[in-house]
Amino acid sequence: MKRTKKEKRRLKIYIFTIIGLLSLFGYKMYYYWPKIFSNYREKKELENKYTALLEEEETLNGNIIKLQDPAYIARFAREKYLYSKNGEIIIRIVE
Repeated sequence: MKRTKKEKRRLKIYIFTIIGLLSLFGYKMYYYWPKIFSNYREKKELENKYTALLEEEETLNGNIIKLQDPAYIARFAREKYLYSKNGEIIIRIVE
């Protein structure tokens, strides 16, 4: 099958256009790939920090609930700051 000059020219234009577009796509991927990868890593790190902060928030909310109980506050003050009730003797054992 013999192609005319017009068909050959058109085929060359199509091929160069496709090669140009693929080259442009390859360049953009080469340029943006490190940014995409670093954003992915940063997203994982931030998700881990977020999970840790949620756990810390849960612990602090538990402490808030405990600190609203007067019996817990009294026991906490006696243990931490060595306060005592009237007539009570504090003996601290160091391990």
